[in-house]
Amino acid sequence: MQKITPFLWFDNNAEEAVTFYTSVFKNSSIVVTTYYGEGAPLPKGTVMTIQFKLEGQDFIALNGGPIFSFTPAISLFVSCENQQEVDHLWKKLTDGGEALQCAWLKDKYGISWQIVPTILGTLLQDKDQVKANKMLQAMLGMTKINIDLLKEAYNS
Repeated sequence: MQKITPFLWFDNNAEEAVTFYTSVFKNSSIVVTTYYGEGAPLPKGTVMTIQFKLEGQDFIALNGGPIFSFTPAISLFVSCENQQEVDHLWKKLTDGGEALQCAWLKDKYGISWQIVPTILGTLLQDKDQVKANKMLQAMLGMTKINIDLLKEAYNS
């Protein structure tokens, strides 16, 4: 059992968002959906919560009304093994959303994501700080991360 589970508060489109996310990520599924009953803040029969998994990670989505909204102060960090995975996730998650700087994006539901190739962390931790800094400077000029350009900067 996962001890800590991200809980995502949506206005009224949790089901749409969860359906989208489970279509984007492999190893993903909707686990259980609950519905509001009589006397609830939203109409009876409206989706209340959806427990779902993305890449094996548990999440819960709530239709809670317009009280709260997402902020970039919290983001979902996705480790990618290669450029193909970066490109796929970037394209899907920015569709209707917004590309930001340094691997960050905001999707059409307002959730912030970081789509990061694993090599970025490896190069940042290199003992040769001159090479690591060259790579970091290249990354700071990117929106979607380009692995070949990171390596080129690192090796220059």
